[in-house]
Amino acid sequence: MEIPEIRRGTFRKALLDWFDAQKRVLPWRDATDPYRIWLSEVMLQQTRVDQALPYYTRFLEAFPTVEALAAADLNSVLLHWEGLGYYARARNLHRAAKIVVSKHAGRLPPDYHALRALPGIGAYTAGAIASIAFGLPCPAVDGNARRVLSRYFALPTAGAAALRRMASQLLEPARSGDFNQALMELGATVCIPHAPRCPSCPVRDGCLAREQGNPAHYPAKRPRAPIPHHDIAAAVVIDKAGRLLIQRRADEALLGGLWELPGGKRKENETLPEACRRELKEELGITVAVGALFMSVKHAYSHFRITLHAFRCTITDGTPVSAMQLPLRWVPLGSLGKYAFPRANRRILDALAAAPAEDSATLQAPGDTSDSKHCTAKGGRNG
Repeated sequence: MEIPEIRRGTFRKALLDWFDAQKRVLPWRDATDPYRIWLSEVMLQQTRVDQALPYYTRFLEAFPTVEALAAADLNSVLLHWEGLGYYARARNLHRAAKIVVSKHAGRLPPDYHALRALPGIGAYTAGAIASIAFGLPCPAVDGNARRVLSRYFALPTAGAAALRRMASQLLEPARSGDFNQALMELGATVCIPHAPRCPSCPVRDGCLAREQGNPAHYPAKRPRAPIPHHDIAAAVVIDKAGRLLIQRRADEALLGGLWELPGGKRKENETLPEACRRELKEELGITVAVGALFMSVKHAYSHFRITLHAFRCTITDGTPVSAMQLPLRWVPLGSLGKYAFPRANRRILDALAAAPAEDSATLQAPGDTSDSKHCTAKGGRNG
């Protein structure tokens, strides 16, 4: 689809004039350091601006430069990301920082294709960084921009490639970064998914979906598959020194690199205590006596939901060892803040730390209580 030049010019001017007058004040918009722009774009993937803002500030305090991020250990990076979700973003950011330092002298490459080659940087993020940080004439079509373009041109099912071509035609080369931010800002604040604020839209006069009277129908909603639910049985095991047994998830697994209580999914026709015993036997080679339920926590991920059930357990036979050679730790309850955990686990740990000391002291594991062992972490188990 070729957009007439007069329509392109009208759209650009109206959008940029609106952005100049109405844009939100955000810390990364004053940034000239490409690292800060990169960080903001990664954090804003799948995350609202108001959620990302405090994490952005804290993350930069801990890792103010690409070099600082590259030199940090993964647990520290994940700890500063904890609660923001979609942890693959943090792992890829960390990996990419190491590459930027080793191969690009600590500077993000001012080239779209070189940016795309970095872990975690897709077409949208590369376009955003290239245009905002380096002024390159590259489109950046996120979910907000996709909605604006779908409505403006009344295209209910346009694919990513088609929308990128349209954005490329509309793009103002002299202000590519501002144009991309304006398009996304319009989708985030005016052309919102439900009840779009058409009277406030700077490009309303050319919007075909508005002319049809049904902008909320664009883009077409895809049928959603039923969201599965999993019951997870986890073990709270505390040794005689008052240390909790935790294990680290494999880097390639869901929530990779985070720590968790040992356990896993309940199988069909299996009770939760049975699942807890089986998982600890399979993963750590230990036999446990499963005691009372400590607490249950519900948590929703993007494609599934879980209920995490934490049971008080005592090791009756064996010493925890992992066949996959993944880290295991006995950690004092007061030191758990040094480890990054998924949100559902963290809620249980907070409750455990607040429990009376004598209550926790009844959960004792016999045998070896050395500080560092190993355990198995399977993908997609714990929350």
